[in-house]
Amino acid sequence: MEEIRIQKYIADCGTASRRAAEALVESGKVTVNGVRATIGQKIIPGSDEVMINGKKLKLPVSQKTYVLLNKPVGVLSTAKDERGRKTVCDIVKIRGKRMYPAGRLDMYSDGLIILTDDGNITNRIIHPSHNLDKSYVAEVTREVTEEDISSLSSPIEIDGRPTSPAYVKKAGETTLEFTIREGRNRQIRRLCERAGLKIKRLTRVRIGEISDGSLAPGKWRYLNEDEINYLKGL
Repeated sequence: MEEIRIQKYIADCGTASRRAAEALVESGKVTVNGVRATIGQKIIPGSDEVMINGKKLKLPVSQKTYVLLNKPVGVLSTAKDERGRKTVCDIVKIRGKRMYPAGRLDMYSDGLIILTDDGNITNRIIHPSHNLDKSYVAEVTREVTEEDISSLSSPIEIDGRPTSPAYVKKAGETTLEFTIREGRNRQIRRLCERAGLKIKRLTRVRIGEISDGSLAPGKWRYLNEDEINYLKGL
């Protein structure tokens, strides 16, 4: 499990606001594994013992959890695979939590995916009615032309239904930025195939207003309060 700052953990436990938590730490009332805590100190929830005035803190059992993962290529966007292949839930393991990916990102693509145990938020992310745009960067094997852009921006039929148009722009001679709303099965790869473009790498870089260019492949972090409120407001 990822480390988090002591004041955030105290706030997540519902004991005090982050500002009040900092005051508790500064006053010497907080210990981590029996040692006086310091401002900015990081702890591992469920592993480190955090106490205030000798009373152990615990995260509320009912608290929902929201995680942003930078999924590497080769990892499945599912909770479990019958063939034993690595999944996103093998990377994000939180004691006492059953996390599920909110939507899919194909095995051969990398980039951002949200995992949560909040079914309402999952529905807000994946259902087209909530108009949640997702952005991707595609690296292709040849130079992109204006004719390619026109083809890529046009709807394509998947499972008997046409997709909504994609917003596509060049980000370099052989790099494209896609923004799509539906995220139908292999939609971007199928668009590129129709245009005669071969994808070398496809990376999701944004989910709605949520992005994080500093998150390395295979790493994850908790969504912050603003990001969670944004998802709840969709």
